[in-house]
Amino acid sequence: MRKSIVFILNTACILLFVGCNNNQETQSETENKKERMTVTTRDVTLTTAYSATMRGRQDIAVFPQIESKIISLLVEEGQSVKTGQPLFVLNQVAQRAALNTAIANEHAALAALANARLTLAGKMKLYQKKIESAFTIAQTRNQVAQAKAQWEQAHAEVVNARNSLSYTVVRSPSVGVVGSIPHKVGSLVSPTMTKPLTYVSDNAVMVAYFSLNQDQLSSLLRKYGSKERALREMPPVTWQMNDGSLYDVKGKVKTISGLLDPTTGSVSVRAYFDNSKRLLLSGATGNVLMPTTFRNAVVIPQTVVSQLQDKLLVKKVVRGKTRLTEIKVYPQNDGKNYIVMSGLKAGDVIIKN
Repeated sequence: MRKSIVFILNTACILLFVGCNNNQETQSETENKKERMTVTTRDVTLTTAYSATMRGRQDIAVFPQIESKIISLLVEEGQSVKTGQPLFVLNQVAQRAALNTAIANEHAALAALANARLTLAGKMKLYQKKIESAFTIAQTRNQVAQAKAQWEQAHAEVVNARNSLSYTVVRSPSVGVVGSIPHKVGSLVSPTMTKPLTYVSDNAVMVAYFSLNQDQLSSLLRKYGSKERALREMPPVTWQMNDGSLYDVKGKVKTISGLLDPTTGSVSVRAYFDNSKRLLLSGATGNVLMPTTFRNAVVIPQTVVSQLQDKLLVKKVVRGKTRLTEIKVYPQNDGKNYIVMSGLKAGDVIIKN
């Protein structure tokens, strides 16, 4: 009986040992059979889309300078205009009456000045004959000076009246395109109104306004080293319209704000686009497509990377053994690959998951 028990135990140990060895051999064979890849470098370009609003290089709000009613509209919405071109005509009755009154007052003042000078000339002759005193001559000269001052005041009133009359014709402040015209003929307008008569957009060059968050700005500065170098060396950007089509003229980023907005945590960026064909409209929305090119970058598929909390790990083969290695990657990616900033170099071997 005892011999039987010993035989059974020995047989069980042998079977267990063989099973363990078979399991180890299976795991080793599986590890060895896993597909490996050698890390290489290549040039890669990432394109990031930023929501943006298109504006003219300058959108100037047109306000009246006097209070009056619109009696004529001389342009239409969307019309191209030149600097100084009339846009609106306001009621001129009060301004013309004021100008006529000012001109009449100037004529009266000029006549009074002429009379004062004649009086002075006559008394000077009497003074030379010692008929008039020096005191009288001084008084007469003062009267001439007073008449001259009154004429100058009247002349200034004429200038003001002419300016007021000129304000009844509202002119374009720049070359551009007329925006919407919310106020029609008969509307009472004034300099204190909140909504302008219209906007004139200088759209020969259009500006796309968009934002970079703090992480995106930091990535940009790390790549180029400084904001000034980034503005010099950044490649041209593309305007993508709302329908997905691309504007055929490339733009250039020329301005990056130096301060983060405390409310949004972002900086404003402006990209300029030539619009000589007038295809871009002020107020349009779309995307600015910004490419970022990396030379000799380490690029690996996202499928070989595992994530553990906030860490990204790859299985790196070191001296024939597999080790989990942490890597740092560029924040933006194309959805398929990572650009490795640290943790791997060309020639390293990693295991595909």
